[in-house]
Amino acid sequence: MTFQGLLTALVTPFRDGALDEAAFRSLARRQLDGGVDGLVPCGTTGEAPTLPVSEHIQVVRWAVEEAAGRVPVMAGIGSNSTATAIATAREVEAAGAQGVLATAPYYNKPTQEGLYRHFKAIAESTRLEVCLYDVPGRSGIRILPETVARLSQIGNITTIKDATGDMSVISELLRLCGDRMTLLSGDDFTVLPFLALGGAGTISVASNVAPARMKALVDAGRAGDLVAARAIHLALFPMFKALFLETNPIPVKAGMAAMGLLEDELRLPLCPMSEVPREALLAVLREVGVLS
Repeated sequence: MTFQGLLTALVTPFRDGALDEAAFRSLARRQLDGGVDGLVPCGTTGEAPTLPVSEHIQVVRWAVEEAAGRVPVMAGIGSNSTATAIATAREVEAAGAQGVLATAPYYNKPTQEGLYRHFKAIAESTRLEVCLYDVPGRSGIRILPETVARLSQIGNITTIKDATGDMSVISELLRLCGDRMTLLSGDDFTVLPFLALGGAGTISVASNVAPARMKALVDAGRAGDLVAARAIHLALFPMFKALFLETNPIPVKAGMAAMGLLEDELRLPLCPMSEVPREALLAVLREVGVLS
């Protein structure tokens, strides 16, 4: 199982409507310098729904090139069309990714049997490791633990990113799947309890702005040093909340723009952060020492 520790859900920087290659590569190198254990391009934080296939694959290629084998790349392939997800999985495999992040299909609201068949079809289409993504706040549907347990019997479905915020789900997944499934937190505020319960790491939004400090949190938690992990968690907790004052990745891009890392540019239907929450976010980033 390849994906453990701190993986960063990379933003996709734009400039004048186009992909900003120089900024993306610089951001990827910053993550690597911060010690992250993996890169996750073209997920929710990467505004994947607004990327045409050509841009999607280009971003994955850049991530693979910057990683250069030092850390694995898990490429988002989220779609509510199974055929589209399969086609994207094949493209990112050819681009050199080591895994795919497959979200529960949004809008369609499939049954649990439909979810099982969707993920099974993706896994059968690729040799890459498949990470399930349970994010009901975005998809409108849950991947129930019993369905995950069925899917864990498929050899290359190795990982789940859980963004339910429900710690009882993690306990149930551990009980049902054992060591057949790597569990990754999908919410920065749940990283510490996730690790304390036996999770293997996180796919983080906050590490876009503070990779080294998120790495320290994850490493301490994985090592069982809950005192140190708790101290880092509590220090960063205001930032975890502030980065979701508006829809992700609006706030994280606003923060990164204030840090001089990219242009504060998103693609519609997302738009730059409103002024009042922006000021609140920047105040928190100064408070936690991310922004001077």
